[in-house]
Amino acid sequence: MEEMSFWDHLEALRGVIFRSLGAVIVLAIAFFCFMTNIFDSIILAPCFSDFVLYRSICNLSLYLSSISDYLSILPDFCGDNFHVNLINIQLASQFFIHMSTSFWLAIVFAFPYIIYQLWSFVSPGLYEREKKNARFAFVIGNLMFFIGVAVGYFLVFPLTLRFLADYQVSEIVPNQISLDSYMNNFLMMIFIMGVVFELPLLCWMLSGMGLLTRSFFSKYRRYAIVGLLVLAAVITPSGDPFTLMVVFLPIYMLYEVSAFFVKKDEPETDDIESVYDAESEDWSK
Repeated sequence: MEEMSFWDHLEALRGVIFRSLGAVIVLAIAFFCFMTNIFDSIILAPCFSDFVLYRSICNLSLYLSSISDYLSILPDFCGDNFHVNLINIQLASQFFIHMSTSFWLAIVFAFPYIIYQLWSFVSPGLYEREKKNARFAFVIGNLMFFIGVAVGYFLVFPLTLRFLADYQVSEIVPNQISLDSYMNNFLMMIFIMGVVFELPLLCWMLSGMGLLTRSFFSKYRRYAIVGLLVLAAVITPSGDPFTLMVVFLPIYMLYEVSAFFVKKDEPETDDIESVYDAESEDWSK
């Protein structure tokens, strides 16, 4: 391959940046045009009692109750009139939320294309083994991020919303939730879950650098369970054990899945020598 000069690399990088920005701008314009439908059917869907998670818990609760009264341990999501009324208290807030939400959605959905553009820029300078590892990281990283976003949207945020929207420190103080507050919590929780689900990829990278081995997960499993329970309690500050476990289990599964991406411990030198001596002794006999 012909060696590229500094200015050739700079020109190639400029092309990557322009193509990435173009993809973000095109998606942002598309999301901006359809933002009203997106808000009504997707973003604000957890504000109503017919949300898919609420109906699923209701159906599961009815099924368990039909088997035995002792299995009726789920929250009562059946027959309720749950509804969150959002208000706007700033003049230009709705317009800026319209713009910013379109932009952030564009970045999220253009992220795989942006990473692919960066990959096309750096891949000519990598060895074949490095290219293979980078492809693996690209696929797993994007897959786990979107799985985390889905868990945040369908599970974590709706349960947190139901608890916080109905919680009152006093009956004299009614809840009036602003659109800004709703969107800040919505985007933050979904983004946090997307980042948390990158844990297996992070462990794989640390293992490749020799900083993490599989014995770490078995050694600190008890401490991890306690820490993840605290994290789940912070994410969903509800006294309901079902809600706590619903949030805890996916995060704990990440901990166990991460162990499979980490290299096994290498046998110590003393162990290798003992095995060698035993084999030598058997051979001499």
